[in-house]
Amino acid sequence: MKPSIAILPLVDTDRDSYWMLPGYMDGLMEAGALPQMMPLTVDAADIDAYLQHADGVLLPGGHDLDPALYGAVRHGACGETCGPLDGMTRIVFGRALELDLPVLGICRGLQAINVLCGGTLYQDLPSQHASAVDHHMAAPYDRVQHEVRLVEGSPLQRLLGTATLGVNSYHHQGIALLGEGLEAMATAPDGLVEAIRRPSSRFVWGVQWHPEFSYRKDAASRCILGAFVQAAAGTVR
Repeated sequence: MKPSIAILPLVDTDRDSYWMLPGYMDGLMEAGALPQMMPLTVDAADIDAYLQHADGVLLPGGHDLDPALYGAVRHGACGETCGPLDGMTRIVFGRALELDLPVLGICRGLQAINVLCGGTLYQDLPSQHASAVDHHMAAPYDRVQHEVRLVEGSPLQRLLGTATLGVNSYHHQGIALLGEGLEAMATAPDGLVEAIRRPSSRFVWGVQWHPEFSYRKDAASRCILGAFVQAAAGTVR
């Protein structure tokens, strides 16, 4: 049986709707999974019922996280936040840890994992972590924007078998203080943490770049999605 992957929705507050980029769905399907977008809800009972039928959880990109989640005052350059999505993310991630479901966080998803483990974020990299690395590329997003260095011996480095990796990059926030129980698996040339894992969990990974945009051209992106799906396949009931 193919593993079922629950994906948190992307939210369009202006249109009062939620939606999904096809790359998340298609990338997971190509890796052998059956993805399903969850409804936007903070009802813990409904989330619990939904996750009882999931084999893994994908936390996608999207809104900035509310700085109040990590005890910070909102910076002027902090972008739009979404309270219901923040609340849902907290409940889903907490329940996924309890169930030991594999979790993959992408961009906002990596940042959410970090914050929910007690870490903090730069609310705006250009003004709070200025560097020569441009983390906010223009389209098309399936090309390399900068390199990251993989931590020697980390699961990501062992998976990809390389010391450096070219990645796309489309974000203006990033990890400041690493969350409790998390380990870095990759860093940008300016020192920004670009990939993380939670070693006490069976599979909780986060990447700051976007494999959903690059998987068709990039073997490393396919490997990352594949490793996540393989972990989820181990929980198929």
